[in-house]
Amino acid sequence: MSSLLSYLPQAEGLLPKWLFLIGITAVGNLVQAYKTLQFTAQVYMSPDERVNPLHSRTFGTWTLLQGLVRLYASYHVHEAGWYQLALITNVVAMWHFGSEWLLFGSVKWNKGLAAPVTVSVLTTAWMLLQYSEYVKA
Repeated sequence: MSSLLSYLPQAEGLLPKWLFLIGITAVGNLVQAYKTLQFTAQVYMSPDERVNPLHSRTFGTWTLLQGLVRLYASYHVHEAGWYQLALITNVVAMWHFGSEWLLFGSVKWNKGLAAPVTVSVLTTAWMLLQYSEYVKA
């Protein structure tokens, strides 16, 4: 078990481990988004629109890119550039999901939308509050 734990980010605190977890989750999302529409449709549930395979794969690829940035940042959490890139991935996610819900009205609030919105909002706040703890000027 200790050999498996050695692969986790070694920086102090929970934030690097959290970034690792949401990064792995995002990478896993690629597999489901390419394999089935079920989970993407839960996020983008809307009475007048349906998720199609192209939309699901695009969402999966976008999520993969964000996940890879977060994974890399989890190991380089003390480097300003990687910390900021990981922070930006959460801001982009907040903008995307928030604007689709509140501005464009293309999605309705539901449990599928609640998860990415909650993760992006809480992670953004956490990263902003902890910036000076991890990134030393």
